Amino acid sequence: MKQVHVTKYSGEIELYDESKLRRSLKNAGAGPVLIEHITNQVQNKLYDGIPTQKIYKEAFRLLKSKSQRSAGRYKLKDALFELGPTGFPFERFIAELLNRLGYKTKVGVTVQGDCVTHEIDVIAQKDDHFILVECKFHNQKENRCNVKVPLYIHSRFRDVKRNWSSQPGHENKTHKGWVVTNTRFTTDAEKYGICAGLELLSWDFPKRNGIKDLVERLNLHPVTCLSTLSDPEKKLLLEHDVIFCRQICEDKDLIKAAGINPRRINKIAKEAVEICNHRDEV
Repeated sequence: MKQVHVTKYSGEIELYDESKLRRSLKNAGAGPVLIEHITNQVQNKLYDGIPTQKIYKEAFRLLKSKSQRSAGRYKLKDALFELGPTGFPFERFIAELLNRLGYKTKVGVTVQGDCVTHEIDVIAQKDDHFILVECKFHNQKENRCNVKVPLYIHSRFRDVKRNWSSQPGHENKTHKGWVVTNTRFTTDAEKYGICAGLELLSWDFPKRNGIKDLVERLNLHPVTCLSTLSDPEKKLLLEHDVIFCRQICEDKDLIKAAGINPRRINKIAKEAVEICNHRDEV
């Protein structure tokens, strides 16, 4: 295969790696025959310098024409951006991920630090382990969290930790600060987070345990993955705190309660169930 360079969201240029496309299609549930078909079709449209977004759109179009279920899972990254423009649905999304990992969570909590009060996006507790989570939601793929973000969050966390550690009953409890983003961290931000003892969570960090990995593992896809929903319908569901496909699987009446046309309920619920009851295509 002739070497072709692609242009990433960041403007960086790199060699086209078909294995990345194959892996993402496989993770979405596409089977070998469908993967072969899509990669061959994409190969025919490649040219030097092609934007990765154009490759993604073509692969998504082909996947959607064959499997709506796999297409919904394939568009996870874009679906996370559609949780905006505010960051609150993303905070709910992260809280639920932590709930599924065994934590009890609260969203949007004001806590007293040693010096000042702080608004904490998510507080999670499991046994004697407490974590304070700051969520940084970005509306643009090219936006990354630079080192200033963990620096700032670390100072806030230390202020809260000093106060909490002095409270009766907290002497033997552990406290951890997290920074979570729907995009990526810069290299310096990752280095500082590791050095300072902060937990960093992004789209693909830590490796094999980033947001995309957790969503697949916990089967917790956002409703914005659903291609049967229009943009106004997605907004209605998010405004009514319907963040996950699993919520619809558990109670499809939530669709009607959000103000969506009752005649659309069965079609939307059917796709939600297909995404939740994931199985690989042939």
